[in-house]
Amino acid sequence: MDFQLSPEQQAIYEYGNQLSKKYDRKYWMKKADAKEFPAEMYQQVAEDGFLGIMVPEAYGGAGLGMTEMALFMEGLSNNGIPLLSLVICSTMSLPLISMHGTEEQKSKYLPEACEGKKRFCFAITESEAGSNSMNIATFAKRDGDKFILSGSKTYITDADNSDYGLVVARTTPLKDTDKKTQGFSLFIVDMKDPKIEIRSIPMSLTLPENQCQVFFDGVELSEKDIVGTVDRGFDILFDTLNPERIILAALCSGLGTYALNQAVEYASERVVFKGPIGAYQGLQHPLAMAKTEIEMSRLMTYKAAWAFDKKKPAGEFSNMAKYSAAEAAIHACDASLQCFGGNGFTKEYGIFDIYPLARLLRTAPLNREIILSYIGEKVMGLPRSY
Repeated sequence: MDFQLSPEQQAIYEYGNQLSKKYDRKYWMKKADAKEFPAEMYQQVAEDGFLGIMVPEAYGGAGLGMTEMALFMEGLSNNGIPLLSLVICSTMSLPLISMHGTEEQKSKYLPEACEGKKRFCFAITESEAGSNSMNIATFAKRDGDKFILSGSKTYITDADNSDYGLVVARTTPLKDTDKKTQGFSLFIVDMKDPKIEIRSIPMSLTLPENQCQVFFDGVELSEKDIVGTVDRGFDILFDTLNPERIILAALCSGLGTYALNQAVEYASERVVFKGPIGAYQGLQHPLAMAKTEIEMSRLMTYKAAWAFDKKKPAGEFSNMAKYSAAEAAIHACDASLQCFGGNGFTKEYGIFDIYPLARLLRTAPLNREIILSYIGEKVMGLPRSY
């Protein structure tokens, strides 16, 4: 095993340090407080060639893999700039099109997306189905050589600012299939279609991207809009869901690192009694424990990314990475807050602002309990719990 990054990978990992000199945490928070997409930063990332890390060079990308994408996201998050649009567009949508799309789809969508001219969202979650994606009700009814899409999705990140969406819908009713995983199709949908209504969901955390409800009222589509094969969308779905878990694990590791770095700097300078508070074991040990957890989650994240890049089964490692990284980020934020004391809850220091996103990622997009049930059944061989 070789744990050393290549020079190219190291440069990708350190890109966040470079970007943050111009677009730092304060910039990100200013945009988040205003609910304004950080367009300038996003365009800079595009110009620097990082939006299409997992897209082949022939279509404007870098032709790299999940490992490099994870390093990129972690490096950004190390600097307090966790951009969710890079999760749904650069990690979930563009690679899926490049792996399973037609030549026409690749040529039409990928180059402009890599240039930052077009953005994608990913729509699978529904209010009634929740974690049980088998029960989604959004349906694309065949009408001759067309499909008519109707239904709704919820908690769709950046739907209101996206040009296109990858939408998971049923094209055959569940009752007419042999297996519950049959009958799904993935459509590329123009999010500006007049038969689509998008409503922002008020959220109790600060992010530059909105969470949205999306309503489809008879949107007309064709087979040219399908990624993969009609009714066989589930076969390729985990080529985007496993990367989602890996990239969010990388984001969590970065957020935890950012919180710890702020705490270490503060604790090394803050004097209350006879010396810096960083010497107090009551503060030092929780920080050291959190650092250890972050490093362990990073290793599992890289293992999951490696497995995905090698086209090996990645579900086990992806779920473990997402679980461990979310927990590690929460512990890191908590230890950092305790270190800052009352100052941690002020806008001046901004430590508490890190916590809500870390805590969200214990619950979303796949909650901790479903992940643990997956590990119990699929990895350990325990009886199915749901």
